[in-house]
Amino acid sequence: MEKLKEKIESLVRLMGFGDFRVECEENSRRVSLHINDGIVSEEILPAFVLNLERVARLIAKHLDEGPVVVDINNYRREREGLIIKLARAAARKAATTGEAVALPIMNAYERRLVHTELSMRPDVLTESTGETDRHVVVKPIEG
Repeated sequence: MEKLKEKIESLVRLMGFGDFRVECEENSRRVSLHINDGIVSEEILPAFVLNLERVARLIAKHLDEGPVVVDINNYRREREGLIIKLARAAARKAATTGEAVALPIMNAYERRLVHTELSMRPDVLTESTGETDRHVVVKPIEG
């Protein structure tokens, strides 16, 4: 993981960022990048995280490392927290009303977070639906 960290630091430096820090969490395979630069705005952050993660995964594959998750300025960590809160609220609503609750369109990683978070609840089940607009539906279990 140290070699991957060095490669990412080099890549970020080549992108023109001077004030940044890269941290790697070995057990969770998470690479956290903290950039202290006004160029990284809230508007571009989602695409920047996605694109840098794609490049980091290619580098990791080249180095015979496992897949990694990239986070920039805690964007992904905050998004994960928001998705988990949304999943819990949908589960409460589905269990209370007895009706299915459709969540917004999410990527595969985010849908997996919802499925994992709600998998231990005995009163609801989750299902991914849609072709190009994949999203999770939280359904109450009749009982």
